[in-house]
Amino acid sequence: MERVQIRNRTRGTELARRAEVADGWLTRLRGLMGRRQLAAGEGMVIYPCSSIHTFFMAFPIDVAFVDREHRVVKAVPAVRPWRVGPVARGARYVVELPAGTLLASRTSPGDELEWVR
Repeated sequence: MERVQIRNRTRGTELARRAEVADGWLTRLRGLMGRRQLAAGEGMVIYPCSSIHTFFMAFPIDVAFVDREHRVVKAVPAVRPWRVGPVARGARYVVELPAGTLLASRTSPGDELEWVR
């Protein structure tokens, strides 16, 4: 699976050093299900995607919904396991991160993200 670094260009902060890119049907469906944790610096970019669930997950995650221009349209901190997340109108990507990452990186709607291969 491809991995990318995710940066917040607006704030000059890093969201993930090694984020997996889930762009196939099965990898998007599986997402982070079944994992015990998501370590600091890790994450997942799900594409195309505009909504999530946290079924079969054991830990909370921060979620950034991102549009075609890589702008954050919605940022949801600490989504707990076994929840159906919101649908974000205009989102094309979903970035899943360890809980606390959005706050630490000061990421909020309107910020521009970039992924570096």
